[in-house]
Amino acid sequence: MTWLDAVQALTERGEAGVLVTVAAVRGHAPREAGAKMVVSRTATWSSVGGGNLEATAVERARALLACGANAPELLTLRLTDRAANEYGRQCCGGEVTLLLEPLRTVRPHLALFGVGHVGFELAHLLARLEVNLHLIDSRAALLAPERLAELGTGAARLHVQHAPIPELALAELPAGSHIVILTHDHAEDAALCDAALRRSDLGFIGLIGSRVKWARFREQLRALGHSEADLARITTPIGIPGLRGKSPAIIALSVAAQLGQVLESAAFSPAPQRTP
Repeated sequence: MTWLDAVQALTERGEAGVLVTVAAVRGHAPREAGAKMVVSRTATWSSVGGGNLEATAVERARALLACGANAPELLTLRLTDRAANEYGRQCCGGEVTLLLEPLRTVRPHLALFGVGHVGFELAHLLARLEVNLHLIDSRAALLAPERLAELGTGAARLHVQHAPIPELALAELPAGSHIVILTHDHAEDAALCDAALRRSDLGFIGLIGSRVKWARFREQLRALGHSEADLARITTPIGIPGLRGKSPAIIALSVAAQLGQVLESAAFSPAPQRTP
């Protein structure tokens, strides 16, 4: 598999990777400027020269993956017997500068539980982002292809799911998923809150509704064994402060802005791992 094929494969799988490019060469080196390789957490594709040069690049690339780095960086290595080499000597006599670029192959997952008036407006805004957008509802009619047709023209990858028991769909979401709970049924909302709190690997958990609604939910969730620390993971009311309009479009705008803040913050954090 070529490095370009590897980038495509990582993109399709939503798996993180780093593109390593020979940016500059002084003197003799195993590969010319422009040579590339791709590094994931478990594999590599193509080559920038082998030996200590490549092993050091792979180690640094995986360190970038481990810390969730987004910014590219340069790495310069001397290929002489006097240079410090952790993975064996390369005595070509030159100097190589590598450019390590974290790839934008991982799209965050956003799940909307409920595609009614507010959910539909919110989906329209989020569909323009480079995300995996999950639209989940217990009402099949709201997920009709003709109703959601416009959403398919955006940058998001849509995952539409009719789920008579929505909490089962929540259990299938990838680690790190951000969810917004805005169904038509308070019983569904409560069940989803309970299911969400039983997963420690989720990101943002937002719940639409009033403070009165949340006060009732808190009592129910405490009775199910959730601690105050657990309950603090749920954000409600949702949306940024200051927008007081109650129309679906205004509420959706407020929540979309809040999710934008969440995505920016999450982009600089290591990816969470799925809990058992």
